[in-house]
Parts: sequence; structure tokens; C-alpha cells
Amino acid sequence: MKITNSRTVLAVAALGLALTVATPAAAAPGSAATGRAGTTCRPGTLDPSPLRASISGLPNADATSAQVRIATPEGCWTGVSGVRDLRGQAPVPPHARFRIGSVTKVFTAALVLQLAAEGRIDLADPVQRHLPGLLPADYPTVTVRQLLDHTSGIPSPTMPDGIEWQLAHRYDRWTPEQIVRLGLRNPREFEPGTRQHYTNMGYIVAGLLVEKVTGHSYAHELDRRIAGPLRLRDTYAPGDDPRILGPHAHGYQAVVRDGATELVDATTWSQTFTPAAGNVISSLADLDTFMTALFAGRVVPPAQLAEMFTLPAVPDVAGGPARYSVGLTAFPLPGGELLWIKTGSRFGYLTGVASTRDGRFRMQYSITGTDAKGEELSRTAQAVIGAALGML
Repeated sequence: MKITNSRTVLAVAALGLALTVATPAAAAPGSAATGRAGTTCRPGTLDPSPLRASISGLPNADATSAQVRIATPEGCWTGVSGVRDLRGQAPVPPHARFRIGSVTKVFTAALVLQLAAEGRIDLADPVQRHLPGLLPADYPTVTVRQLLDHTSGIPSPTMPDGIEWQLAHRYDRWTPEQIVRLGLRNPREFEPGTRQHYTNMGYIVAGLLVEKVTGHSYAHELDRRIAGPLRLRDTYAPGDDPRILGPHAHGYQAVVRDGATELVDATTWSQTFTPAAGNVISSLADLDTFMTALFAGRVVPPAQLAEMFTLPAVPDVAGGPARYSVGLTAFPLPGGELLWIKTGSRFGYLTGVASTRDGRFRMQYSITGTDAKGEELSRTAQAVIGAALGML
């Protein structure tokens, strides 16, 4: 199915709403026909011109680099643009790693669904049974499924506004229990199972659940259950380490100081405030391998995988229909088909993955946006999404 230009504009605008959550000379965008073993990307008859144009001209005020990978029945293409860092003109290194932000939730959902398939938990189990004492004694029952489809109503912490506070506390270390306690200072958002509101909190608790049930760290289980079996060489949970290990492009955050905008290097940053919800590091090839295997039923058995393509029958907090399943987001395409997506943002990094249910169309991107946590989606990301949707 091809989306017409007018429909593409409308789709990008809708998707942008759904995702709202002086520079050196530009480096020319490049492409690679092949990836690592098991991740071959053959061009075929695919015309990548729209995607190539969407990431041209980097670095600029919106982004310093971009990596994009798309696979369709016509072929596959990987493109890179921009620079590794603003201190020179070195290109983005091959197989560059990046912070995937909330795309982490897809991995966490897969881990929990694996445990359900093994009979070690039931998605209808009360969280309180597995994590006694985490929630107050008089707290209403929250089920494991409600953690994963954002219907738990567990409140999020209230943190100070402003990038300067964030920068001053970028190396703080948090435990999941601290984050939950801080969130519980606020009132419940709603009774569990009655509304949907996308937050990190359910997945932070889900990470604790994985550790309690398995007796191992989240990082260990991610490697043992997913990264290792799928040979994902670039995918890991960093724990307390604020660095990105291995080849990567630097991320930057635009900060206004004394009336002038400057770019602050945001590459090194503790991710302990988003454990199991937004902390994982990966690469384009790894994300494509993971999503392909996941949708094909090779990571989670079919009975449990169905949860990822089932929307809860509750309204969201604004009164609209639920859009989030277990781990994914449903994005309707013209004609009624659903595109299953997940996006993420950490300071300096924007990430997105998308796939049709049958996997015939897949896309991943990483953009080092200069305002990745801003209210509006990066113009570069909008251009990439628009070009990709036009290739459906």
C-alpha cells in the first residue's frame, strides 16, 4: 500500500502528536548495503531517495546526526548523516550505538511475557503478591498486565522543571524503589484498570518484577534471554554507568544562557532514573534483528505475543481510545491497517522503531536531536517519518 502525499502529511502530523511526549559544515549522508552477520541489508529495487533527503544537511540547529534503516518488500537501506561529534568532521561510526529511551519498554515487555510463558508469573497476578511492601498496604490491586499496558494508575514523581536542574543532576544515581516511593507521594492517577496513561512507572515496577522472579539483575536477564540468543552485539542495559560504551555519536542539548543558545554535550548521563523503562543502549541492526524476531514469535511464544497487539478496552485519561498495548503503540494507517511503533527520547537522542504486523515493512531511526525532550517532535524526525510512511 502506498500512502499518497496528502495522506502522508496528515499521518506525520498525527504521529507527531502521538510521539509528543554556528555549526560545522554538513557531512554528506552515506549508506551501507550490508550490516553485520544475520543483518544483511540488500537494496533491491528500493528507492531510498526520500529518506536520504530527509537526513541531508546535518549537522544543523535541529540535529547533529541521524541513522536510518528501512526494510520493505522492495529491499533494504541504511543511511547515515552528520558527524560523530561537533569537535571535528569525523562521520558517525559504523554500527554506532545510541540510547533507545522508551524503546526499552519493548524489551522489558518481552522479558515479562517470557516469564508468563514459563508459568513463573501470570499477567493477572497482583503486583503486590510478587513485590510485597513496594506499594502501600491499602493500595488497590494492580496487576502485572496493568503495569505493561499503562493502566495501573501508579503516579509518577514530580521533579523540578528546567534543563539546568537536569544538567546539575545528570550523574545522580537512583534505585527503582526510590523512584516508586517518590511517585507515591502523589495521589493515584485513577483506579487501576479504568484508564490509560502512558508513563515510565509501570515499567520501572516491571523491571523490579523481573529481578524478583528471576533472582538476577535486569541487565543479566536482558543479555541472557534476548541479547545473547539473538546475537545482539550492541544491546545492553548500562546500570550505573553513565557512558555509552563502544562506537557512538555524541548527543547534544540546546541550552539558552544569557540570551544565547549553546549546545551542551549530553552523551554521558546517568540513566538510573528510567530503569527498565528508558535506559537500554542498542544499534539500528540490533533493533531490526530484535523486532523481526519478536514479531515472528521467536522471542515470545504466540499466546503471550498476542498481548503486544491487543489494546485494553479502556479510555485514555483524555477520553480518547487506548493507543498503547503491552510494549507497543498502535498507529492507524489509511485503509485501516495498524503500524506498530515505539519511540524513545533521552537528552541528546531520539529513537523510533516501526513495523507492520507481518514484518514486511520495518523502520528504525536514531537522531541526535538538539532538543530531544522538547514538546515538539524534531523536524528531522518528522522528515524521516514522513519519508518512511510515503514508502509504505
